[in-house]
Amino acid sequence: MSLDYTAAEMMTVTAARALENGTTCFVGIGLPSEAANLARLTHAPDVVLIYESGTLQTKPNVLPLSIGDGELCETALTTVSVPEMFRYWLQGGHVDVGFLGTAQIDRYCNLNTTLIGDYREPKVRLPGGGGAPEIATNAGEVFITVKHSKRTFVEAVDFVTTVGFGRDGTARDGVPHIGRGPTRVITDLCVMKPDPETKELVVVSLHPGVTAEQVREATGWEIRFAERLETTPEPGAKELEVLRELKARTARHHAGNETGENA
Repeated sequence: MSLDYTAAEMMTVTAARALENGTTCFVGIGLPSEAANLARLTHAPDVVLIYESGTLQTKPNVLPLSIGDGELCETALTTVSVPEMFRYWLQGGHVDVGFLGTAQIDRYCNLNTTLIGDYREPKVRLPGGGGAPEIATNAGEVFITVKHSKRTFVEAVDFVTTVGFGRDGTARDGVPHIGRGPTRVITDLCVMKPDPETKELVVVSLHPGVTAEQVREATGWEIRFAERLETTPEPGAKELEVLRELKARTARHHAGNETGENA
């Protein structure tokens, strides 16, 4: 029997399923954090979640508002300095997966979290790169989860904050001591993977009820589709139950903090 779920829930569950048990994952705030913690609470209890603030093997009871959220430190196995986090754990090759979000992404998986518009006179200033450039460079591979729209999926990002495969798909060619880069992009419409040769994103799976035309209309370039296009498996009842409780618990916790109450 088919379950009722939203497109956002479909995206989060699909992204969570991409994480295997025992994986060491460097987690970004927002959608990546939601997916990574859903994985930890369901099929991947031994996933090791690392956040940029230095928290190792953290197991937050609620989703953090930022990398500086005390929930991450309080529930971590240990907390190390930020230089140690990047120099030893990330640059040392101890991170299997980097899980990132973005404001803009292009056909070669380059990410922009710096600005929208011209660099000298931007229309919008964004938070910046943070640890994402280092994560995308040094993690074994990178998963990206983001909502699908033409505003986000642009033919060429306004600024390359985090390199995927460069402006022509060759940025990682011949570069030593570097990760594989983005290996999948999960949206609320579909799943994409880079073409093995060109590194251009290709739709490999459509979520249930989503058409190829919907994806075309939400993408800022002429998107390609795999010859054997699959249908993404639907969320399960347990996954939806855990995700909804996690988000409800998070909302209660943060609302309580705003009013000075304990959640």
